[in-house]
Amino acid sequence: MKKRKRRVRKPSKYIFVVGGVMSGVGKGVTTASIGKVLQSRGFEVTALKIDPYVNVDAGTMNPTEHGEVFVLDDGLECDQDMGNYERFLNRDLTRTNYMTTGSVYLSVINKERSLKYGGKSVSVVPYIPLEVLSRIDKAISKNRAEVAITEIGGTVGEYENLLFLEAIKMLKIKRPEDVLLVLVSYLPFQGDDNELKTKPTQHAVRALNAAGLQPDIIIARAKTPIDKKRKEKIAFHCSIREEDVISAPNVESIYEVPVNLEKDEIGNIVLNKLRLKPRSRDLKRWQRLVKSIRESKNIIKIGIVGKYFSTGSFILSDSYISVIEAIKHSAYFLNWKPEIEWLNAEKFRSSPKYLRQLSDYDGIIVPGGFGDRGVEGKIAAIRYCREKKIPFLGLCYGMQLAVVEFARSVAGFKRAHTTEINPRTPYPVIDILPEQKKNISDSNYGATMRLGTYPAVLNKGTVAGAAYKKHLISERHRHRFEVNPKYIKRLERKGLIFSGFSPDHRLMEIAELPKDVHPFFVGTQFHPEFRSRPLKPHPLFLELIRTAVHRI
Repeated sequence: MKKRKRRVRKPSKYIFVVGGVMSGVGKGVTTASIGKVLQSRGFEVTALKIDPYVNVDAGTMNPTEHGEVFVLDDGLECDQDMGNYERFLNRDLTRTNYMTTGSVYLSVINKERSLKYGGKSVSVVPYIPLEVLSRIDKAISKNRAEVAITEIGGTVGEYENLLFLEAIKMLKIKRPEDVLLVLVSYLPFQGDDNELKTKPTQHAVRALNAAGLQPDIIIARAKTPIDKKRKEKIAFHCSIREEDVISAPNVESIYEVPVNLEKDEIGNIVLNKLRLKPRSRDLKRWQRLVKSIRESKNIIKIGIVGKYFSTGSFILSDSYISVIEAIKHSAYFLNWKPEIEWLNAEKFRSSPKYLRQLSDYDGIIVPGGFGDRGVEGKIAAIRYCREKKIPFLGLCYGMQLAVVEFARSVAGFKRAHTTEINPRTPYPVIDILPEQKKNISDSNYGATMRLGTYPAVLNKGTVAGAAYKKHLISERHRHRFEVNPKYIKRLERKGLIFSGFSPDHRLMEIAELPKDVHPFFVGTQFHPEFRSRPLKPHPLFLELIRTAVHRI
C-alpha cells in the first residue's frame, strides 16, 4: 500500500507598506490595491494594519481626528483602512488583522505577568518586534493566507513606528526571499512649470536606510503621472531599478488604483521579487466596475445629515467613509453618479428655513454617532423627510432618532426622547436595557456596547424583507441604546413597523414605514455600511438609491 505524500506547506510571503514625506498619502488604498492585484493572480491574500497609537483599539478615538471607527464581525473597533481592505478584497477580516502600539505592549506585559517569558528580562527589543511578527503569523493562519500585506501607520522617520520597522528588519534578515518592502511616497509640485520634486522621497528612503531597511518598490504618489526622467532620478538616488518605481497619480475613484498600478506591471514585479508564479490574471470584473464609474453620467444627489464635519475650517468626510463608499457602490451598480453633500444638523434647528433645502436631494441619510450635539436638528430633518416623502435611511443613532421623531409627531408622546440625551424624559422610547444599567453605574461602559455581528429576523412583505430577499440576516453593530420594549406595541399601533428584530424578538433591528405611506423610510439599529462592497452593494443602500432614482 502506497504511503500518501505529505503536502508541504509553502512558506508565507510578507509585504510591508510604509509611507514617506507626509501622512494621508494613500498607504491604505495602496495596501488594498496590491492585495486586489495579487488576488486577481490567484493568491489567497490578507491585509493588516498597525496603528502607532497607545490606544488599545480605535474605539475611543475621536472621528474628527482619526476618522471613522470601523467595526469587524468579531466586534473589534479599528481603523478605517480595515474597511478599505475588506471592500477591495471582499473578505471579512478579524481582530488578528489589526494591532496598535498599545495592544502590542499590553500583550507583552500580560505575558510577562503570567511568566510566559520564563523569568527573563523582557526588553523592548526584541520582544515587542517579535510580538508584532507573531501577530502577523496569527493573521495568516486565521485567514489561511499565502500572502500578508501589512500597512505600517505613520511616516518613516517618526519615533512612533520605529519598533515596527525593527520587526520588518528582523524578518527580512531571517527570510530575505519572503519579505518585500513597499514605500508609498509623495512627490510635490514646485515652481510655475509644476515640476514634480523627488528630493522629499530621497530623504524618506534615507530615513528607511537609517532604520536598516531598503525599499524594494517605491509607489510615487503625485497629482499627475510621473515621467521617465523622474523615475530615473528616483531609481538612481534611491538605489532601486527604474521599473520598480511605480506611478500612482490622483484618480477620480480609489477603485481605479489597482488598474493603474497594473499599468506599471506591479503584479509581475511583486511576484518576481517574492519568487511566486502567477496562477491567473483576471481583473475583468474590477475593470468593468472602473468602466462603469467613468461612464456614469446621470447625477443622483444624496445628503448626509451629521455632526462630525467641522474640524477647523474644513469638512472631514473620513468620519463617514463607509457610508460614503456604500452610497457609491449602489449608485455605480445602477449606473448613476452620486453627488454627496454634507448637511450640518445644527443648522436645521437654528434655521427652520434651512429644512427646505432637503427637498433638493434625491435621498437623505442620517448616520450613526453619539452625544447631544445636533440631535434636535437631526430630528427636524427626519420629520421633514417623513412628511415630504423624501427617501430616508437612518443608521444606528439615525434609526433611534427616527423612532423618537415618530413617537413625538405621530404617536403623541410629545416629550419622547432617548435617555442618552434626556435621562428624565417621561417617554424613554430609546433606553438602556435593565441589565446594562448596572454596568454603566459601575463605569463599565465596554460591557454595555453591542459590538460586532448579531442575527436578525425579517418580516415578509416589508421594505427590508424585499430588499434582502431573505428571512434571516447578520449585521454589524456599534451602539449602547435600544428601542425600549415598553413602547414597541404602542408605536406599532400608530403605524411604525419593526420589520427586523433579534431571534428572541426582544431587540428591534429595523424600523420602517409601509410602502403605501412612504416610498422608502427605513432605519437600522446596525451599520449596513460596514458590509457593502464595490462588487456587491448592500441591499438597503441599493434600495435607497433605486427608490431615489425613481423619483427623479
